[in-house]
Amino acid sequence: MMDPAIKDALKAVVEALRQPMPDPASLPDFGFDPGFLERTAPALDFLWSRYFRVHLRGLENVPASGAALLVANHSGGLPYDGAMLIHACHSLHPAHRPLRPLVATFAVRSPWMRPVVARIGGVRASMRNALDLCQRGHLLGVFPEGLRGVGKPYRERYRLTNFGRGGFVRLARTANVPIIPVAIVGAEETHPVVAKMTRLAKPFGLPYIPITPTFPLLGPLGLLPVPAKWSIQIGEAISPMSQPDRDTLEVAEQVRSVVDRMIANLLLERRSVLFG
Repeated sequence: MMDPAIKDALKAVVEALRQPMPDPASLPDFGFDPGFLERTAPALDFLWSRYFRVHLRGLENVPASGAALLVANHSGGLPYDGAMLIHACHSLHPAHRPLRPLVATFAVRSPWMRPVVARIGGVRASMRNALDLCQRGHLLGVFPEGLRGVGKPYRERYRLTNFGRGGFVRLARTANVPIIPVAIVGAEETHPVVAKMTRLAKPFGLPYIPITPTFPLLGPLGLLPVPAKWSIQIGEAISPMSQPDRDTLEVAEQVRSVVDRMIANLLLERRSVLFG
């Protein structure tokens, strides 16, 4: 029998999907609903503690107050990594801090995605939106690899793509906030992407539909993620303001190198994809 709390969490998601939502930019706090986050927390906790069995280290590096950028690698076909970081900050951090991930435009334009994405804290990635959140003291989740990371082929797993043009460094410098590097291991195996369909994805408002060893071969059942064991390491803060003489791209590469090194160390410790 399903846990009543998880059942209620799934019910909250279904109810949200049935309620049309206008452009989140027109709503207070971009449509974020703390009550929705609380109600869906049991489902995220199930994924965290019983499905992915996440091993977390370095949570003390996330400040108890004030703005900061959590900059992480991105992978896995579907954004479970963002959801797990939301859970870590909101449910496990002593200050229970909501994390506001910066998401791709399609996620908030899609009428069937944005009711959940916005309510759980997602905000369309733009300098204007990010500065607004920083000025109000929020934690931001930043995934510089973007769609290139989440949709990378399985054969390229744990090979970081370029961290963009350093937009997150310019944001950190403008808002005078720290950058906190985050390494995630395990997400690459949740939906091993072997190919992508783009033409069939357009009617659904998606950039692509991932093809995995189980999807679409097994139909809806193939959408279930592989129960890989995850490890997440949150590194020490990097202050771009303390390096005014360094080029933006240099600092971005420094952050990328730190994340890459933490990933390599986590992979060295891992003996099994499924059991860690």
